[in-house]
Amino acid sequence: MKIVAFERNGAPGVGVLSEDGASVSPFDLSAGEAAGGVQILADLAAEGKPAPATGDAISMEGLKPRAPMPRPKRNIFCVGKNYYDHAHEFANSGFDSSATAGAVPKAPIIFSKVPETVIAHGEPILQDPAVSIATDYEVELGVIIGKGGRGIAKENALDHVWGYTIINDATARDLQGLHSQWLIGKSQDTFCPMGPVAVTADEFNLDDAFVRTWINGEMRQDSNTSLLIFDVPTTIATLAAGITLIPGDVIATGTPAGVGIGFKPPKYLVPGDVVRMEIEGIGVLENEVRTHGG
Repeated sequence: MKIVAFERNGAPGVGVLSEDGASVSPFDLSAGEAAGGVQILADLAAEGKPAPATGDAISMEGLKPRAPMPRPKRNIFCVGKNYYDHAHEFANSGFDSSATAGAVPKAPIIFSKVPETVIAHGEPILQDPAVSIATDYEVELGVIIGKGGRGIAKENALDHVWGYTIINDATARDLQGLHSQWLIGKSQDTFCPMGPVAVTADEFNLDDAFVRTWINGEMRQDSNTSLLIFDVPTTIATLAAGITLIPGDVIATGTPAGVGIGFKPPKYLVPGDVVRMEIEGIGVLENEVRTHGG
């Protein structure tokens, strides 16, 4: 199923998107349950319970999109340098504090973004020129955990996945370089567009889905989930080796080559740019860049 979170007449809702994308059948949820997006569905799945019943379909027209996980319970786990081409691209950029260990990592590089970075499809990515002028884009497959746990074996890891979405791991490259670590540069307000939907794990081809980005209609990134250095089971097993994962945890699995920092000179985002990202089987996530306060 493709699940969409939305707002209707000021009230949150969550429902099943129709095949043609024209309507949604809302789940029978309270406003409090629906406010968390697909979190309630991940919680129910973890308990072995079915999703709530759905009501009559309503038109998507006039509904305000919300991110599938509008405010994750804790930081979003992110994997750095997880496509071979991007690992070399970033190692040669001068902004990679991990490059001394080699371009291609020997184990997953994990960092995080704070939950407040999340915005929905159609909402603006805000650039504050008083803080940063080097905003970059990174299309990534997002994994949403259903069944939590610690010490999860790689061969069982996909049993813990509820679904998938698209994440733009937007980055302030100048802050990333200044602080020699990634949290601040990755966690600027609005720097985690997510959506437009979440797809349940049973309906997504994890082994072969194209991953692409266009900036103002120009294709910049074009890769496939089959080219990940560390696949989703490996990443989950790595995190769960010492961290107890919980339902609703979100993992951004890394970006392929073609980010702005990889060009000479770099092609950073500027106000007015339209960032369009697509992952096969999920949909299209699109956000415009605007000036903070403008």
